[in-house]
Amino acid sequence: MRLTVCPVLIEAQAIDRGETSNGVAGGRTWPAYPGRRASINPQRPVEAQRRMEAQRPMTNAKPEPETELSTLQLALEGPIAAVTLHRPEVLHALNSTMFDELERLFTTLAGDPAVRVVIITGSGDRAFAAGADIRALAETDAATGTSAAQRGHQVFGLIHTQLERAGKPVIGAINGVALGGGCELALACTLRIASETARLGFPEVKLGLIPGYGGTQRLTRLIGRSRALRLMLSAHIANASEALQLGLVDEVVPAAELLPRARALAGAIAAMAPLAVAGVLESVARGEDHLLAEALDTEAEIFGRLCATADKQEGLSAFLAKRPPVWQGR
Repeated sequence: MRLTVCPVLIEAQAIDRGETSNGVAGGRTWPAYPGRRASINPQRPVEAQRRMEAQRPMTNAKPEPETELSTLQLALEGPIAAVTLHRPEVLHALNSTMFDELERLFTTLAGDPAVRVVIITGSGDRAFAAGADIRALAETDAATGTSAAQRGHQVFGLIHTQLERAGKPVIGAINGVALGGGCELALACTLRIASETARLGFPEVKLGLIPGYGGTQRLTRLIGRSRALRLMLSAHIANASEALQLGLVDEVVPAAELLPRARALAGAIAAMAPLAVAGVLESVARGEDHLLAEALDTEAEIFGRLCATADKQEGLSAFLAKRPPVWQGR
């Protein structure tokens, strides 16, 4: 059976128009992200790709077909990579093409030594991501539904298994609605900043489903069992203030300040010692799955490892000399 309407998308659009109790009308302009647009081919060595991009004219340039991104946009500025979800006609709903492109892009950025921090956002000011592709879900049975959930786990998991393990934290800049799979993508990010117009929630029970891209697990770990169950069982859509109170996001800013604030935070992290940033991410990630005593052993191991690095010597020397450090990543 083919579904001809998308309940989650309809709800997201209603929230965007201010037609629900939690909604707010849009109308603000999303600030442009400065920096060059780029297309990534993970089969081409990173430095060769960058040389090719640098030689390509910035105007009237058409990327090679195999490197085009149809559902995403990428802007690189120094050590910061900004990934923008771009399916505005459906409020950036997640489909198989977007999953494939996120997988390619995450893998490539993880292997690029020039990239230190990644920002994920949605184009425009209406949505971060409205959710999963409901039409595709309508065609699933038990086997294909399991595969669809596992695909979401695999792609969103790359934030942890590749980007964070490479010492590259990911900041979710949540503009507008982040529902269902869109909220699950936000939860997979290392940190989350929301605009005052953001709306976050899990309406899957209205469709006879549960959050399937990691939401039941990440949300519970992030805000606690009782609060997570209340959100998921009631399909409640939280506004930005409530999301902050729940611990669903780390910070709320005016819509016009969202991306500048995300870039400022990314820049502050990128200015730190790269091995130390990676060490913090590693210690927290490994410790989450262990008892406290074992987790403390992990922390001591990583602390000792960093004590033998050139960056540790540079950091101490720079501090004593009252000068900025010059990190080498070794």
